[in-house]
This record gives sequence, C-alpha cells and structure tokens, in this order.
Amino acid sequence: MSFHIAAEKGSIAEAILLPGDPLRAKFIAENYLEEAKRFNDVRNMFGYTGRYKGAKVSVMGTGMGIPSHSIYVNELIKDFGVRRLARVGTCGGIRDEIKVRDLVLAIAASTDSAVNKVRFKGMDYAPAASFRLLRAAAQAAEKLGLSPHVGPILSSDSFYADDPDQWKLWARFGILAIEMEAAELYTLAAQYGAEAIAILTVSDHLITGEATTSEEREKSFRSMVEVGLGTVLS
Repeated sequence: MSFHIAAEKGSIAEAILLPGDPLRAKFIAENYLEEAKRFNDVRNMFGYTGRYKGAKVSVMGTGMGIPSHSIYVNELIKDFGVRRLARVGTCGGIRDEIKVRDLVLAIAASTDSAVNKVRFKGMDYAPAASFRLLRAAAQAAEKLGLSPHVGPILSSDSFYADDPDQWKLWARFGILAIEMEAAELYTLAAQYGAEAIAILTVSDHLITGEATTSEEREKSFRSMVEVGLGTVLS
C-alpha cells in the first residue's frame, strides 16, 4: 500500500493502461477484462486488475495534469513494480492532417511545464517513448486496420491558455497534438527503467473547432484501448 493507492502487493500487474478519467478505467475494466477486481478507490481514482486474452493486466485512472499523473506513476512503479505503462487518453489536434477521432502515437513529448526544469536544474530533457512499445503500438494498430499518426506531442500545464494562438508555434515545429501528462510519464519511466507509451485519441481540434462529447470521451475511443492492451502485453 502507498499513500494514494490502497492495493495489496501483487494485486497490480506489471502491465497497465492509464486513462486520465477514472470512469474510463472502470469502463475498460468492465468491457475488456475478465475477472476484473478493483484494487483502488482512494479519492475515487479507480484501479482494476483482470485478464485480457489470458494475460494479467491492470487499468487505473491518473487524473488530469502532470502533478496528478506523477503521483500515481511514481507509486505504481516504485511501490508496485509496474514495468509497462500505456497512457490511453485524449488530445487536441493542431495540424490539418490530424482529424478528430484519429489515433496518435507519441514518439516524444515536449512540455511547457516547469517540472523538468526543476528536476534537471534548468537544463532541457527530451522525454521519449519506449521504442519497443512504440513499435508494438504501431503493429497493434496495423492489425486493427488503423493508420495512426506517429510523431511528437506537447504536454501542457494549461488547458485554457492566455494566448489563444500559442499552439501555432508548436504546430510549426511539427507537434501533432496537445495533452497534459505524457512528458512526465516518459520521464519517470526513463528514471526508473520502465517502458512507457502514450496512445491518444483526438477528441477536439484547435483549427476546426470540432469536439467530441464527454460521454464519447468516457465510453468510446475503443481503438486506443485495444491498441493499448495489445501494446503493454507484447
């Protein structure tokens, strides 16, 4: 048991999916896992372990933003021995070729957060995905007949930016989409010798203004879940 995860040792698998929304974790457990048992409900941050195609796998919400995500990933890796982590969440598209509901596999995650500036004493660090998991995710997507976008993303601390055009600078440098957690996930995985990948569904678009509903974000986006399961169990 850790500060924020009330689980017994051995109750969390080495492979885990990490949606931001705890209700999405519940949905994944109920619809994809056999023999799913809840191992955490502290602060209603639900976590479950079950079996997918016979293999043990877990799923747990992490909340929104780098600080919340960091708490759970730290404890999952250090206290419970999790080794393969896939963030399955949503992002905002910022390039014309990226469409709402498309799948994005994040090679690397830039960030406007200060967390790594503090961690690395003002120096820049480049948080990147595990190549093995990235390749596994691309292969899992291909098996499902999907053509994901593969490239860099931005993990931002601000959902509501003061400068509404700030995203245009990131897009000019090849950033595909914006979300709020992957940079910290990749950094912590590197720090502790684990493997991590962010598998994202485009839920809204800063150019077109198109957006999905909250119900869609909670209960649909099944493709990224299936890709995520195939990836962490590879």
